[in-house]
Amino acid sequence: MQEVRPPADGRPVSIIAGDNDPSEDFITVGRHELDRGTFEETVNRMQKAGADTIVVFVHGYNSSYQEAVFQLARLSIDADARAVPILFSWPSQARITGYIADRDSTTYARDDLVQLLTMVGRSRSKQRVAVIGHSMGAWLVMEALRQLRLQGRDDIIARLQVGLAAPDIDVDVFRAQAAVVGRLSPPLTVLVSADDRALAASSRLAGGKPRLGLARADDPVIQDIARQGGMRIIDITTLPASDAFNHDRFITFAARYSAAARGGQLVGDVRQAGVYLLDTTGHILSAPFNQTAEIIAGMP
Repeated sequence: MQEVRPPADGRPVSIIAGDNDPSEDFITVGRHELDRGTFEETVNRMQKAGADTIVVFVHGYNSSYQEAVFQLARLSIDADARAVPILFSWPSQARITGYIADRDSTTYARDDLVQLLTMVGRSRSKQRVAVIGHSMGAWLVMEALRQLRLQGRDDIIARLQVGLAAPDIDVDVFRAQAAVVGRLSPPLTVLVSADDRALAASSRLAGGKPRLGLARADDPVIQDIARQGGMRIIDITTLPASDAFNHDRFITFAARYSAAARGGQLVGDVRQAGVYLLDTTGHILSAPFNQTAEIIAGMP
């Protein structure tokens, strides 16, 4: 497979998968560089062709552009989503030793993400825009939301449906960000795992400061954050991970939710705020302050 790199000027890129056996593998075979106008036209055309929503995926620390492309492809296929998938790729060092440099890169990319969300939020379609931030990308998503709120772009935020997967965010920093962003509708969804090894390493690099993605459902601090912020915090520790760091469970979560929704197995109001703990099948074991009992297996 030939390596595909993003253009240096930051223009949107469309990747075509194919070659060999696309029914079994994700393979890039081409790239189209789009100017801003063509990119917007392409998104609108894909929505008219039957896409349910736009999905903007923001990758995490230690992820190359190529890895992020395939991660989004896997997320889209496993969730069987009829969506316009858009990867927001910021310049990660793609090395474990590049943590500090990656943090600087997310700060550098913040304005660009705000511009992208503003662009897709102003699309002619009235469908929502799903924004998924993974790991350090979750910090970038929260910073972009904070900036949009401070700019008075409530119209754009109202179009967004936001999920943070294994967020690499200091808990106190997240509380401050959430206070500015305010409550979202549907509620902001945060996926956490107590045994996420990547976030444990991140916590050590941050001087032992706790990361939001390592939170436990029974932690009173986390329950208070969920209650005050009107958000959903879902503990997915029991779900299977495909990497050794237990850092990609959100893909399993998305796939199971989509399957449950298609099968009519979702029960009750899964959009309300709360702190949820799942068993290995995706059933609720506890919901500390809303006492619901639903099957939740992924992003709404």
